Amino acid sequence: MTNMSIELDAVSKSFGAVEAIRNVSLNIGQGEMFGLIGHNGAGKSTLFKLMLGLLPASAGAVRVGGVATSSAQFRQVRRRIGYLPESFVSYDNLSGLEVLHLFADLKQVARAECGRVLRRVGLADAATRRLHTYSKGMRQRLGFAQVLLGDPTLIFLDEPTNGLDPEGIAAFYGILREAQGRGATIVITSHILAEIQDRVDRLVMLDAGKVAALGTLAELRSRQVLPSHIEVLMRPGCGAGVEAALAHLPGLTLKLDGDQAGIACAAAQKAPVLAALATMLVDVTIREPSLEDLFLGYGGHHASAD
Repeated sequence: MTNMSIELDAVSKSFGAVEAIRNVSLNIGQGEMFGLIGHNGAGKSTLFKLMLGLLPASAGAVRVGGVATSSAQFRQVRRRIGYLPESFVSYDNLSGLEVLHLFADLKQVARAECGRVLRRVGLADAATRRLHTYSKGMRQRLGFAQVLLGDPTLIFLDEPTNGLDPEGIAAFYGILREAQGRGATIVITSHILAEIQDRVDRLVMLDAGKVAALGTLAELRSRQVLPSHIEVLMRPGCGAGVEAALAHLPGLTLKLDGDQAGIACAAAQKAPVLAALATMLVDVTIREPSLEDLFLGYGGHHASAD
């Protein structure tokens, strides 16, 4: 498959006196599922539009598949891109199939493909229904269907699971994994951080238009000194011995409630903590810092990353 990596080299974008993107450099590799998060006003939408070639950079260069988005040649690259905006809007008086026919014509894709794509997103039975009868989740799936037309090699998704139920979300990511398996590069933004944290290969956190953090979830955890949380249930009567058993381990935070204990510790201390309590344990739950924890630790101003 043709390489569809994305390169941003010292990219900035200003709107008058407002600098929305500030000296951003990053590379998104061919076949990656890449996450983009940040609080309101962090520059996510602007960065999306720069990578799509919908906005020109004020400084720096954006290249997709080795082609500058500012060049005339980018028109050919754009034909291999699928894009779902945060709010998918179409004509309410058209059926789902007619909407896809419209997009197929725009993308120069055979209309015969539309039925297959509708089946793939679970809308085959609603193909001939008018959009005004569609629920929010059905509209979102129709928007995803138009993304899939032509088997794009680069997919941009802005808050793609709005309105989807848990089953729909699972199916959505299953389809994305299939596209990734064929070599598609996927860039996704979501305000539901728990949803994407175990699904993206790498991610970038934007803060005030700048890169606050970039890497895999494991890499971000290693750079942020955030505690692991261990919840333990002891054998009856053993709760009183927990504090003494852990006395040789410095820097722990311990909360006791009868035979249950909550322990916050450095990642390197998890094994020593469990070894010290081994003879008392009935059950253990370990929670590592979530993407939301990391987002807040890196300076995110809201618990969501909308």
